[in-house]
Amino acid sequence: MSPRKSDAERIAAIEALVCRDVGRKTAELIAASAGELAAAARSLAGAASVGLITGFFVPRGEVAAPETDGPVGTALLAAALAACGVPTRIAVDTPCAAAVRAAVDAAGGGVAVDEVGIDEGLDRLIAEWRRTGVSHAVAIERCGRSADGRPRNMRGVDVSPWTAPLDDLFLAGPWTKLAVGDGGNEIGMGKLPPGLIGRTVPNGEKIACVTSCDQLVVAGVSNWGAYGLMAALAVARPDWAAKIATFLTAECDLALTRATVDKAGAVDGVTAKREATVDGFGPEIHGPLIDKLGRIARGEAAD
Repeated sequence: MSPRKSDAERIAAIEALVCRDVGRKTAELIAASAGELAAAARSLAGAASVGLITGFFVPRGEVAAPETDGPVGTALLAAALAACGVPTRIAVDTPCAAAVRAAVDAAGGGVAVDEVGIDEGLDRLIAEWRRTGVSHAVAIERCGRSADGRPRNMRGVDVSPWTAPLDDLFLAGPWTKLAVGDGGNEIGMGKLPPGLIGRTVPNGEKIACVTSCDQLVVAGVSNWGAYGLMAALAVARPDWAAKIATFLTAECDLALTRATVDKAGAVDGVTAKREATVDGFGPEIHGPLIDKLGRIARGEAAD
């Protein structure tokens, strides 16, 4: 039997699994945000109430649908927090709301979904988050505004017709701001050194999100970043580990991904295909990674 690993070794193993470049030329972004996963988990470990923000719409040719990356990881993180007694809610705009609800339902429900119309305005929701005592806002795979004020996908396409300005909700409160992204155009990426995204990521100067945060996790896939937060949270809060680990499985990930596709017509954000894959990777890639994270969360050897 191998000796039990220290918390620092467990966190390092989690980071190595989820924070890696999968072909987006994000290695320098990942290096610049090293250590942020641990800091985000430590902060989240003391959360009184959590508001999450997700949803990334894919308009491409004949395809117009929410993507599978984001809602799935967000729903599982929310479900895990709720199971640990932390009040949790998810904000999403109307184009992506069905995917989030499908994921939340597949995770067991019990998490409020705050739907916002594209042109509705955010005053009501900001007031509600303040009234309910949200202490931490967590944006996961949420397209944020670029330097010209417009949210853009990785191809540089302006997606503002399908994207409510949820950056304003993220920034509005007294809450701690955590973010997870994988490409450079998501809420939170403004924390990176100026010009880094523009120098390293294709279309970077055009797409780079300027909205900053307190802690930023740059992952290979944003769902992985959410799962990494869950595993790191289990390290930070051993009393929560068993409950968190029940959601940190390949079966949960695939069930939620299928739910977003089957019930909400979600598509893979890379291939634009309506299938239970995420960022071009199928369950044969996601599953083993998530199961390793689950073992780390339980204090077992990852391999």
